[in-house]
Amino acid sequence: MRQYPRPLGKLINELSKLPGVGGKTAQRLAFHILSMEDKEAEALAHSILEAKQTMRYCSVCGNLTDQDPCSICEDKTRRQDVICVVESPRDVMAMERIKEFDGLYHVLHGAISPMDGVGPEDINLKQLIVRLQDSDVKEIILATNPNIEGEATAMYIARLIKPSGIKVSRIANGIPVGGDLEYADEVTLLKAMEGRREL
Repeated sequence: MRQYPRPLGKLINELSKLPGVGGKTAQRLAFHILSMEDKEAEALAHSILEAKQTMRYCSVCGNLTDQDPCSICEDKTRRQDVICVVESPRDVMAMERIKEFDGLYHVLHGAISPMDGVGPEDINLKQLIVRLQDSDVKEIILATNPNIEGEATAMYIARLIKPSGIKVSRIANGIPVGGDLEYADEVTLLKAMEGRREL
């Protein structure tokens, strides 16, 4: 294995710890960083430290924020009677990009996965139940991922909340726009058929 000067090797090693960044990509990033102007490199380092030091989870919804409560929870123009439940802050960003949902969010920070030793008590579920007590919430939209863990989490939450009389819905899933039927798996096709609607 080729030996890098210690600072360069350390930088490559740290960059390779990022998700989706392998050894070659880490090497390219490291060399790019070294070719940057000092001010650019300092700005990059400063922005990483600032984000790490100032970002925290909203005490209401669990989303990443630099203020508490977050700007979404504080926005009184948003519907207060609908909460969309997602697995991670990245999912909130994805939902906000479509600019269609104008309610509130609740971030679980994971999904129930008995195989991985993750139970209902290991995700941000208790805070959701607390939010629903003495509130005007009429609907919970479960937008967990369409995989085994996400489905299990959605089913668990639905069974937990339905007795309270709050409407519980699940986002539709199935064939993606631009997808081909021949490449879809059986579960995806089944979900697409179940979620069909009249035109």
